[in-house]
Amino acid sequence: QVRLVESGGGLVQAGGSLRLSCAASGSISRIHVMNWYRQAPGKQRELVAGITSGGTTNYADSVKGRFTISRDNGKNTVYLQMNSLKSEDTAVYYCNGYDAVTGNHWGQGTQVTVSS
Repeated sequence: QVRLVESGGGLVQAGGSLRLSCAASGSISRIHVMNWYRQAPGKQRELVAGITSGGTTNYADSVKGRFTISRDNGKNTVYLQMNSLKSEDTAVYYCNGYDAVTGNHWGQGTQVTVSS
């Protein structure tokens, strides 16, 4: 069983920064790609950023240059550093890990609210 636990969300003013963390535990040996998704009210869940076990990253165009995804394989933790936050970044942020055998695994989500 895979368990993903997010932390670090909160309320921040526009232009501010937050750092999200996702701690993974359980049967994670086959999870090589970790992602951050977000879902704003009334909108579909969207991919924000992803990182492979080798450190290759990808980002949504809307966050390029502002967000940075990283991982500490020794701690089984993935981070999302979010800078220059905008009101449109307000959403619930979810950690995701994909296992080729068991499929997608999700955390419970953490709320990020950016006030303008």
